[in-house]
Amino acid sequence: MYDTTRRTFLALTSAAILAPSVVVAAPASKRIPGPWDQFGGQAAIDNSIWADLLAQHWRMGADGVARFDYANVSVPVLRNYIDVLEATDPTRLTPDAAFAFWVNAYNAVTVWLVAGAMPVDTIRKVNGGLFNTGPWADKVVTIAGARLSLDDIEHGILRPVWQDARVHYAVNCASIGCPNLMGRPWEAATLGPDLDAGARAFATHPRGASVEDGRLVVSSIYEWFKEDFGNTDAGVISHLRQYGAAIPETITRIADDRYDWSLNI
Repeated sequence: MYDTTRRTFLALTSAAILAPSVVVAAPASKRIPGPWDQFGGQAAIDNSIWADLLAQHWRMGADGVARFDYANVSVPVLRNYIDVLEATDPTRLTPDAAFAFWVNAYNAVTVWLVAGAMPVDTIRKVNGGLFNTGPWADKVVTIAGARLSLDDIEHGILRPVWQDARVHYAVNCASIGCPNLMGRPWEAATLGPDLDAGARAFATHPRGASVEDGRLVVSSIYEWFKEDFGNTDAGVISHLRQYGAAIPETITRIADDRYDWSLNI
């Protein structure tokens, strides 16, 4: 995911840091070197550890936002699952299984990083600093011989290789504003329906899109990654309507966007 402050290159003065005119583009979809578009015939890997952890610590809130108990999850057990992922060769997986693999990797590593940093109230405080608000650029996992960051997985592999906007409903950045973390591992067998379900759940939730006083307010995801949704307001609106958002036909532009970085606990 993306935080508009974390890639700024500002002068070391408080005036520059607080300057409201600084605008930074979101990470582009750009394939990183590696065998990420090579596939085999294996349809699944062992996600049982991740499944057990989700069963124990994931819950759906009454507000329609999925929550996770980061404070009580076993970090060593979660690390065992990441070891399973690191030992997997994604080039032996089918395309759907590989997509599920990378999403599970992104989400499990995110939970691992947040759980290891608790107590925090936002992921932006994990490995944060003056010019690094959050862990996304840190190289934290080794897969197929490559040392990868969360940004690498999302923007360097998932988005450019699969070119499916629904990836934004699958990866979770441990925040209230993010589409829900799924309560079970992603699997090749149910990939399409699960992606569609995630898209519908977010598009029809107020944090995805809402009409307020006749103005359309959307999640900042649709602004940061507009290129994945047609690169226009019309493209975003069409996408949202496709997945059930109740947007009147009279609305043709996005008035504002927002995002809640509070931890989804």
